Amino acid sequence: MNQTTLQRFFNLLKLDKKDISQVFFYAIFAGLISLSLPLGIQAIINLMQSGRVSASWIVLIVVVVIGVTLVGILSLMQLRITENLQQKIFVRSSFEFSLRLPKIKFEELYNQYPPELANRFFDTLTIQKGTSKLLLDFSTALLQIVFGILLLSLYHPFFILFGILLLLLLFSIFKFSYNSALTTSLKESKYKYKVVSWLQEMARNNYSFKQKEHFEFALNKNNSLVSSYLEFREKHFSVIKRQFVQLIVFKVIITASLLLIGGFLVLNQQMNIGQFVASEIIILLVINSVEKIIVGLETFYDILTSVEKIGLITDLKTEESTKEQNYCYTNVSLETANLKFKFPDSPYYVLDNINLKIEPSEKIVLEGQNGSGKTTLIRILAGLLEPSSGMFSINDATFRKIDLNQYRSHISTIIHGETPFEGTILENITFNNPTISDEDLKWAIESVKLDSYIKSLPLGLETQIYPEGRQLSSSNAQKILLARSIVCKPKIVFLEDPLDKMDERDSKEIIDFMMDNKHKWTLVVASKNSYWKQKSSRVITMKEGNISTDIKN
Repeated sequence: MNQTTLQRFFNLLKLDKKDISQVFFYAIFAGLISLSLPLGIQAIINLMQSGRVSASWIVLIVVVVIGVTLVGILSLMQLRITENLQQKIFVRSSFEFSLRLPKIKFEELYNQYPPELANRFFDTLTIQKGTSKLLLDFSTALLQIVFGILLLSLYHPFFILFGILLLLLLFSIFKFSYNSALTTSLKESKYKYKVVSWLQEMARNNYSFKQKEHFEFALNKNNSLVSSYLEFREKHFSVIKRQFVQLIVFKVIITASLLLIGGFLVLNQQMNIGQFVASEIIILLVINSVEKIIVGLETFYDILTSVEKIGLITDLKTEESTKEQNYCYTNVSLETANLKFKFPDSPYYVLDNINLKIEPSEKIVLEGQNGSGKTTLIRILAGLLEPSSGMFSINDATFRKIDLNQYRSHISTIIHGETPFEGTILENITFNNPTISDEDLKWAIESVKLDSYIKSLPLGLETQIYPEGRQLSSSNAQKILLARSIVCKPKIVFLEDPLDKMDERDSKEIIDFMMDNKHKWTLVVASKNSYWKQKSSRVITMKEGNISTDIKN
């Protein structure tokens, strides 16, 4: 069930309630010491009025100075705690994204661009800085208001009324501004990310926008998005401005009223001059604390917006692995019965009543026109998609009861559009898996005809690959993926157009290798390269989401 924005924020704070309670603990002491200073100043003024300069006067000055020093020390301790808190928030958020992004269900990512979702991580920085500021400023300000009102009430009952009005002001400003401020902040953030997403698209396709007309289109689209951002930014600022205007009016009225009433009380000898000075200092501290809270509300709205944005990621459903064991350790057979699949926003089935059995070590080619269902079937068999209905079993065990992590440890997959990631060639092939021997690594590299290219590189396997393998030729990028897919000697290999960027000679040699019966892996490939069919043990033809023919060679 989705949580409200405030609930998300409170749940975030609960994770560090020990640190937060320490911040408030130090704030209480700092608040008490800060508000004891006016009392010390009051006593010093009274001594000065009496014309007595004694040891007591010196002691009081020392006590006041010590109090100022202690407040500084307590503030430094709060700063250390909030720094620890910021580090914890960053670490937790980074691992939350790292754990979730690869495991988010396909249905949740449908019609979304995962790199754009990853941009939401930058909201962590807002939560870091904002929460720290909020805890330091709000804890100190709130406690100064409460202690200040209590202390003022000792001078005269009238100040109790002042405290009630103050609390009503804070409550009314927050209550009547909260919804509009949060709504405009969320919409502002929405267009902020749209601007970032478009800039990301321009960077990713920078060659496409070099032509003058294309460049102007890019600028016009950016202008449209920025205009929408500014519109909601201005609306949000209007809410903040209204809050601040209310605060200014309140400050003027309260300051004038308290000075007049304080002066009246002194003239009527209901307060002495020392008490008057002390009360005015306390009142200034309280009003400044109120101002700090009102000004800090913008930070509060920013935090809530960031929490909500990150919450949209953490709300996405992830794959759940069962704890079933002892599956897929020997030969692997796959079977489907009346299997159907449709995409979340479509009423039509992409796959309809697929009945299929794949025995160990078969070399299967899926063929068919675009949109016939080849890719979808491969991704279901590879455990990347869940069927909408019907049965998919592995070694006679229903798919939904299989531990996906365990199943995937026995298979390898290359999906269409997959590219190397940023890292070394070695990392891209082995993922630094310590169980992969040098012999297996050499075998995989030579088998996919990648050895001559790696030997030509000054750093060899330690050569750094840029994001998406930008500096690689398309054929070498595919060879790296192929080497990755076989280096662990999987039991099943699923391939989508794995050689479409290679020349004919290399393609034939790699197909001969992959289809060789001495390799006991099961291979399922979707490709338009007819040479796969010649070497396969079985050809399955797909048409409009159904298996039209299933022929063994």
